[in-house]
Amino acid sequence: MYTIVDVETTGNGYNGQKITEISVLLFDGQKVIDEFTSLVNPEQKIPNYITNLTGITEAMVSNAPRFFEIAKKVVEITKDAVFVAHNVHFDYNVIRNEFKNLGFNFKRKKLCTVRLSRKIIPGLSSYSLGNICDTQGIEIIERHRAKGDAEATLELFRKLLEKDKKFTLDSFLNPKSREVALPPLLDKQVVDNLPESYGVYYFKNIQKEVIYVGKANNIKHRVTSHFYDKKKKERTMCLETADITFKETGSEILALLHESSEIKHFYPKFNRAQRRNSEAFGLFSYEDQKGILHLSFDRLKLTPNPILKFYSMMECRNILEKMCKKFELCPKFCHLEAKVNTCFYFQIKKCRGICSGKETTENYNKRVHKALKPFRLQTENLVLKEKGRTENEIGIVLILNGIYRGFGFINKDIKIEKPEEYERYIQPKKDNRDIQRILTSYIVKKIDSNLL
Repeated sequence: MYTIVDVETTGNGYNGQKITEISVLLFDGQKVIDEFTSLVNPEQKIPNYITNLTGITEAMVSNAPRFFEIAKKVVEITKDAVFVAHNVHFDYNVIRNEFKNLGFNFKRKKLCTVRLSRKIIPGLSSYSLGNICDTQGIEIIERHRAKGDAEATLELFRKLLEKDKKFTLDSFLNPKSREVALPPLLDKQVVDNLPESYGVYYFKNIQKEVIYVGKANNIKHRVTSHFYDKKKKERTMCLETADITFKETGSEILALLHESSEIKHFYPKFNRAQRRNSEAFGLFSYEDQKGILHLSFDRLKLTPNPILKFYSMMECRNILEKMCKKFELCPKFCHLEAKVNTCFYFQIKKCRGICSGKETTENYNKRVHKALKPFRLQTENLVLKEKGRTENEIGIVLILNGIYRGFGFINKDIKIEKPEEYERYIQPKKDNRDIQRILTSYIVKKIDSNLL
């Protein structure tokens, strides 16, 4: 048993839109055995563009029943039947949200005539209801009205049942199949071909425009997680997705760097601009009048020759605290403690006593330089080596004079002595604040693991 469903709404997004009209046709595979169609008072304003599209005015719905008044009928007519709609995610989620507002969990098995059509009638330029009906000789009476579209969907469904010689419908209804969860415009083969590896993936619309770029440690797993996300942005994005492509990177850091540059290249509509903290902080060192080497931090614009950049004060303090613990530095001279004669570490015998005069300045400064040595690498030439896309490959990130130059891949057998020689193997990329944030986080984590 099937219920062919269509709804018209106020069009304010999944979470805000309300039903203005609903039509449900109960179909046994041969004929319609029951029907329910009604205007619905959405209890909110209907935008002019929606009225122009559907012809439904506020005057028409002013005396119509509100959804809670027809909810019981909707439950009864759809009970024990497969919920069928053209682009089923839209109609199903709108109705489900209406029931959610009433405290009722509406749950039905779903079937999408867009996805069925793509399988059974391949090769069409568009799978909109209007276009498919034109190609199949189906007349739509009252387009963009619930009953007119529901009846057209029913006739399309009849034709799909007749043309289904490969039992496509059975595979869609198989509880082990994930077909119904896929975006209606996306071919299952595209998802099946996704790798389970590090990389960057691209969601594209029917015009092949990139609408979203993401990074993943497991591309297939991350991509499919979008299909089950209940957030409005995710649902809207999936409805527009007609293709997914990818690039493997071999490691997380290369995926992060590539994702960042691709977002800035394509500016996809569903990517939020990479967030930039309004304030950055710099770690720096200086000698006082006694020759003692201090470590300190301040807002980046006030920091003389920063050794390392951070994008939160807490991150900076955490690293300094670990440096103090590992190298027995003085929290007072790392500016973690203020207005004290001797630091807390000295009191618990974890500082050698530079703050009390028991340690020589020379010995203390040696430990400070030792603690800073790995951090100073970031302002020099640096090649980060990671796992490649294959066993015979190495992924590389190149930093010259503290500036990010790009990333690439080389064969493990290639021997290179100077960092500058790696330039021929990388894809040149632009350095920017987001890239520096990614690299800083990566290097801090690497160093952090050695500080623990």
